[in-house]
Amino acid sequence: MTLIKARSRGINLADNFAFTGTVSGAGGNTPAFFVKLSGNQTINNDSVTTMAFNTEVYDSDSAFDTSTYRFTVPSGQAGKYIFTATGGFSNSDAATAARYQLMFYKNNSLADFSGDFAQAQNSSADPTLNFTTQFDLSVGDYIDARIYHNASSTEILQSAYARFFGFKIGGA
Repeated sequence: MTLIKARSRGINLADNFAFTGTVSGAGGNTPAFFVKLSGNQTINNDSVTTMAFNTEVYDSDSAFDTSTYRFTVPSGQAGKYIFTATGGFSNSDAATAARYQLMFYKNNSLADFSGDFAQAQNSSADPTLNFTTQFDLSVGDYIDARIYHNASSTEILQSAYARFFGFKIGGA
């Protein structure tokens, strides 16, 4: 089917097309990655801690480094990105109004955070935070997820509740 015929009668998206050239501008949501913790992580009181995402579920462009726990924008992939991080603590016995925060750092500087989650005192509570944000990134920029609490003791970040993923917004 020639392009002129396609324009005059429309395209049936259920048809198969054999292209001999390059299709550009079609978008896509890569680079994309999804990582998690391989085990629980101890988070010290009153300190901002990088979440140690060291297990890749997928990483389309090998852009997530499991030793530094960060995503770096690869060559030719500048643009707008969506990131989501989740972190949950196990059986927190924090005092009422203890603060919990989830943050994204860009190039080692705080770029966005989820605000405060105030704990109600309950020794069986598993406070969990989830945060999604968007950044306009250049090649070489890097993003990592960090977590904070002031619960007066160390807290255990549960591997079952800790995830980090991101992707480039195609066509944005």
